[in-house]
Order: sequence, then C-alpha cells, then structure tokens
Amino acid sequence: MQQDPTLDPRAIARLFPRDFTWGVSTSAFQIEGATREDGRGESIWDRFCRQPGAIADGSDGDVACDHYHRWQEDLNLVASLGVNAYRFSVAWPRVQPLGHGAFNAKGLDFYERLVDGCLRRGIAPHLTLNHWDLPQALQERGGWAERDTVHRFVDYAREVARRLGSRLRSITTHNEPFIQSVLGYETGIFAPGIRDRGAAIRVAHHLLLSHGLALQAMRADGVHSDLGIVLNLSPIEPASDSEADRARARLEDGRLVRWYMDPLLRGSYPQDVVEALGADAPRVEPGDMRTIATPLDFLGVNYYSRNVFRADGAVDPHTLGSEITDMGWEVYPQGLTDLLCRLHRDYALPDVYVTENGAAFPDDCVDSRVVDVARTRYIASHIAAAGRALAAGVPLKGFMVWSLLDNFEWASGYAKRFGIVHVDYATQRRTPKASADWYREFLRAERMSAAA
Repeated sequence: MQQDPTLDPRAIARLFPRDFTWGVSTSAFQIEGATREDGRGESIWDRFCRQPGAIADGSDGDVACDHYHRWQEDLNLVASLGVNAYRFSVAWPRVQPLGHGAFNAKGLDFYERLVDGCLRRGIAPHLTLNHWDLPQALQERGGWAERDTVHRFVDYAREVARRLGSRLRSITTHNEPFIQSVLGYETGIFAPGIRDRGAAIRVAHHLLLSHGLALQAMRADGVHSDLGIVLNLSPIEPASDSEADRARARLEDGRLVRWYMDPLLRGSYPQDVVEALGADAPRVEPGDMRTIATPLDFLGVNYYSRNVFRADGAVDPHTLGSEITDMGWEVYPQGLTDLLCRLHRDYALPDVYVTENGAAFPDDCVDSRVVDVARTRYIASHIAAAGRALAAGVPLKGFMVWSLLDNFEWASGYAKRFGIVHVDYATQRRTPKASADWYREFLRAERMSAAA
C-alpha cells in the first residue's frame, strides 16, 4: 500500500506547519449507548429509532459502541494515533434530561471524566454542544421550530461551559444545522421525522440565533475556550454551462452554503434564497441578524463530497466517473480545496478547521486485520487537498478525521462503517484498521517534518 505515491505520509506531511491541529471526531448518540442509565433523558433519536422503517437495519443507539462504559479504552485508542485533539459531543438529555430545569449531576460527571481523561493523555478536548440529540421533552413543546428552544439551548450551553469550559480547547454550538433543519424537518428522513419546509426554515433560523446568543452568554460568563460553529459544506456545480443548470446550482449553493455563511459572517440571509422560499421565509425579529453575526473564533467545515445539479435536480454521482463510497457519495478531494479557497475568497474568515472528513466503505475484519485501502486513500488525498488550500492562503488550523470508531450511522443504522477503528458490535472489540495505521505514520512524519 505504501508504494502508492499518493499515500506517502512524508510527502503530505511537508504541507503543514508545526502548530497544526490533528484529531479524530465522534458524536455522543452514535457511540455512547447507555441511553437509560444514570438519569439520562430520552432524545429525539431514541424516539425516532422506534418508528417502524425509520432506521434501515431496524437498529437503535441503546448500546452503540458502549463508549459510556469503554471511554478509557477509546481515549487510549485516540492517544495511540498520535493526534493532539479529540472532537466529541455532549448528549443534551444526559446532562439535562428534559432540556429545561434541573441538570443531571451524573451526566455532567461523565463528561468531566472524559475531558480530564483527554488532558491526562495530552489530547486537547474539542466539545460540541448539539450534535442532533435534542431532548424529546423539548420536541414535545415544538423542538427547534419553537423560538423558546433558543433560550433553553443558551441555558444548557452556559451550564456545560461553566462546568467544563476552563479545560476545553474549543466549544462548538451546533453541528451541521443544515442537516438538522432539512433532513429533520423538511424531508423527515432524520429525527424528529417532520416534513414541513416552513418549519425547517424556522429551525435553521433558530439554530443560528441560539448559536449567536450562546456565544454572547458564554463570553459574558468568562469562558475562554475558542467558540464557533460547524457547517456541512460542499461545492455546488452545474452539470453544464446552460443558464438553467447554472441557475439551479446557484440556488442550491444558496440553500447549503450561503444560507449559513452569509448570516454568520455578513449579517443577512441571501436574498435570492429568501425570494425562492416565499411564504416559508423565516420570521426575523429586530436584532436577530446582528446576534447571529456575533464574531466567531473559528468555523468548522465538514466535507465529504461535491454536488452537481441540472435544472431538474441532482446528478446521480454514479454517472460522474469517479469512485463512489458506500454512502453513494463521489470521492472528490479537489472539492475540499475548491470549497476552502472559495470561502476564503468570498468571506472574511476566522480560523478554519476541517472538523469532519472520512468515508464509509465495506470492511472485513480477517485475522484481526482490516486492510481498508479505499478509506486510506480517501483520507490521504483529502489531507493533501487541505494542504493545498493552506498553501493558497486559507487560514486553516486543523483537520479531524471522521470517525474514530465505526458507529451508529443515523438512518443507515450499523450498515455503514466510517471508522478508522473497526468495532465488532457483538463483542465490542476494537481493531484499528490500516487507515488508522496510515494516520499514525502520517502524524509521526508530520512531527518529524515540523521539527526539521
């Protein structure tokens, strides 16, 4: 495998400076399990998993990777890679079961142990407050479609930051608000399974508003961690130069990229998307946009592939002539370079981190070995693409691989494996894959290159 020059860790390592952040990412619902232990409340994903047909393999997150009980083993795996950062999320219903009112001491104690475990191993903890697992009790009051949830999130953010903030390298308010709003409230294929475009747009606005208010509140409380948000972004390209294809691609870029980047960094929603939404456009109250544009310490970018559109809809990635992952996504590393450079050109960016990048491919664990050549090539090529963006002037400060572990992949259940560590769900045995070995070797080469 190392004979492939595109995988040469030493050559790729030379693209990055000494102080670059390298890490791995996870999220609470996908790995923790223990959904009914130590006072944890029900989340929208617990409820969604019980809906017939909602999860492809009929599974749930009740056990997942049993990280709640195996966190020390998992942090040892993180440390063994040689990374200097671990990005994880807090399960809101574990620390505040109803999403309002009393906090759960046992839940907060768990994350305190996790943060301290990172620090003992020389790993900087990067915490995400909302990776989609809203308390079900708040959903029954309207969830993110109700403006009151904005204020409940601020209360939650302040308490977590009060308890943990002095030890955290960064705090992310929300992970991928596009996914939460569109897949959760418009198409209904993710929790809470609602199909209402107007509600989805309200959700997007409330997520952004709660982000800005939470940043203001945490800073007023004296939190010194870097504060930011994580967006899932992709280049949106027209299938041809026809006016119709270009117009559709422009609109889709507005829905995915500009709908979030413009208010965060320019203080306004893109007018072409507002007009296209018509009556579904959000109700913006005085002061909302100024709050949303509260200055960021960092922007996290999750990148997996590009999207190509014709006038009549998305182009099937299988027709584009590239390798396709197990999720049906095109492997297109150049898209990461293009995306980061476009953001740098169009916006006054804060520090930028690639907070998720990785790929699902079918894996076989044979004789305690997983030789995942496709995933290794995917990760290596995207790290190299990030290096090219850095060389072009993008203020890129870090890169985090998704994911540390195979895990519960939302509506796909356990059928899709993103991890660089294989998990046997029957035994919970962890087996680092060849991609983990490559990442470890790359980081060793990167440290040697930086020291030279």
